[in-house]
Amino acid sequence: MNEHVLQTNGLTKKFKHSFALDKVDMSIRKGSIYGFIGQNGAGKSTLIRIVTGLAFPSGGTVELFGQSSQRELVATRKRIGSIIEGPALFPNMTAVDNLEAHRLMRGIPGKDCVARTLRFVGLQDTGKKTAKNFSLGMKQRLGLAIALLGDPEFLILDEPTNGLDPMGVVEMRELLKKLNRERGITILISSHILSELHLLATHYGIIHHGQLLEQLTTKELNDKCQQYLHIKVNDPGRAATVIENKLGTTEYEVVSSGIMKLYKHLDQPGKVSTLLASEGLVIEEFMPMGEDLESFFTKRIGGVRHG
Repeated sequence: MNEHVLQTNGLTKKFKHSFALDKVDMSIRKGSIYGFIGQNGAGKSTLIRIVTGLAFPSGGTVELFGQSSQRELVATRKRIGSIIEGPALFPNMTAVDNLEAHRLMRGIPGKDCVARTLRFVGLQDTGKKTAKNFSLGMKQRLGLAIALLGDPEFLILDEPTNGLDPMGVVEMRELLKKLNRERGITILISSHILSELHLLATHYGIIHHGQLLEQLTTKELNDKCQQYLHIKVNDPGRAATVIENKLGTTEYEVVSSGIMKLYKHLDQPGKVSTLLASEGLVIEEFMPMGEDLESFFTKRIGGVRHG
């Protein structure tokens, strides 16, 4: 039994003189929620379009459910549900009619799946209200319902929380967790809301300028997210001098007005605070903290340098 739903080997996509994807080796294990992280233009959407058959690679291979030939990929893509570049809705149709139209277009047998899927996403009581009159959150849930028709084993979502209000983001997160937990659906989710991904994903892939920089589990991410002493003082420049000269380290950074992150001496907070105070510095905030996914991502692509 193949443990991976998706594997790519040297996947490349070239446009004239630039590479949208540059020899990407990605693997997504069955049952995982894979958070796909990258800036605009990093290659996320290009990879997703290739995997779903909407674009063709310039080189390399895609393997879905252990199958890699073109004929096999056409068949295995029927086991995928996706939302790419926004849900494909018929604005003048009701939720029921939208799902029924997609069911017929895709040749999915039986009407029972329509009502069942609408109940799952919480749209069973929308009646004659048409999709054009839905809130953005309702439209996203209807798009998810369309993607879930046919009971896919692998769900691919490109920015599914884009534009949602905080409550809509929470609702989408809980729906995706429920799909993963109760139905065992493997999910690939591309999102710019890194704090939200950190609450959802079990695995991560970081892509930058078409290159997959790193793949890691939540545990590995938590291990790599550096712990630090959060220090706010009245004179960070002078504090930096004290830290370098008296503590003998340059493992710190000044991140905003008066706030510093010290990555060394985490086991000696009393020594650090006493030293700063003895040098006449006013300590306004002092506490141990850990970095989040956004901070780790920024550092990983080279956006932040230590002091």
